[in-house]
Amino acid sequence: MKPIEMVDLKSQYKRIKGQIDTSIQKVIDNTSFINGPEVKQFQQELEEYLDVKHVIPCANGTDALQIAMMGLGLEQGDEVITADFTFAATVEVIALLKLTPVLVDVEAETFNIDIEALKKAITPKTKAIVPVHLFGQCANMEAILEVAKEHNLYVIEDNAQAIGADYTFANGTKQKAGTIGNVGTTSFFPSKNLGCYGDGGAIFTNDDDLAHKLRGIVNHGMYQRYYHDEVGVNSRLDSIQAVVLSAKLPHLDAYCNARRNAAKYYNNAFKASKNIITPSVTYNCNKNGNEICDTCNCHVFHQYTLRVIDVDRNALHQHLLDNNIPCAIYYPVPLHSQKAYADERYNEADFPVTNELIKSVISLPMHTELEEDQQDFIAKTILNFINK
Repeated sequence: MKPIEMVDLKSQYKRIKGQIDTSIQKVIDNTSFINGPEVKQFQQELEEYLDVKHVIPCANGTDALQIAMMGLGLEQGDEVITADFTFAATVEVIALLKLTPVLVDVEAETFNIDIEALKKAITPKTKAIVPVHLFGQCANMEAILEVAKEHNLYVIEDNAQAIGADYTFANGTKQKAGTIGNVGTTSFFPSKNLGCYGDGGAIFTNDDDLAHKLRGIVNHGMYQRYYHDEVGVNSRLDSIQAVVLSAKLPHLDAYCNARRNAAKYYNNAFKASKNIITPSVTYNCNKNGNEICDTCNCHVFHQYTLRVIDVDRNALHQHLLDNNIPCAIYYPVPLHSQKAYADERYNEADFPVTNELIKSVISLPMHTELEEDQQDFIAKTILNFINK
């Protein structure tokens, strides 16, 4: 058995090494490192894949969120609701723009924003909702869109972990994650399902006017060189990252399938354990619950995150590390308890699910190159610890 990696980018690279190396060399040869034709090409390829009118590449996923909020014209003091159980970048940009973050609890089954908690958090100052499609599965977008329409709110999708996923509406229609709200954002951090070899990100929208504004903001507010029509930032995807992403995009669906197959293997290995809750797949999928559907793409498993019941999660974490099995706790501290975002408005009683998840979740190795003997070893190591 080869050594187990949390994310095996080296093996993935070897499969497309020839194309990657040739493409990078072409960028070096033509020296169009910033906003070269390769960036435009990737933009168009991603627009076609997502079936969205506009993709605006940028420097990273955090910038993508910030620029989306700037483009919508949110003003200081406006309230923006998002999930408490997620990475800090989501709330970080809200605070940076002097908006007011409002954190709410999540669903135990999907880890995504809880709709009833969302409804209760809305005030006259609320201007936007940021659903996070955590670990590779869309939030309940149909319900979120209904709430947003009722209260005239923007919907900004944080799609950093779910690019390639489909959302199926109750009437059977599908849309790609990130293309459903007013604007969507993503990250191309190397470990993502579609990752580059550095930092990168993008913003998606079907709104022509918003797209125009966003294209100016990412480039110092310029549409014509040295004429600044917007207050902007310097956030551009470089050409080397664009060619890496162009090489990997045709493989994205296969990458997602490989991750789903790995998740099925894990699910089957753990299904008899009363101490393990495997990831739930919901929202109009052909199979709801813990069974992964073969005919839809509703969960792309950026992470494979278990919940353990009546188990010392921290001891299990250390046990896996002691057996050379990389693993992670996403996330050990909720955002409402982080020093940077603590606020007297928050009541611990409002976050029962999040406060339980931080004590029970553990994420296992998940990537396109996982092999069955590795997964078998991982599963047996976990079950031996639990059943000892």
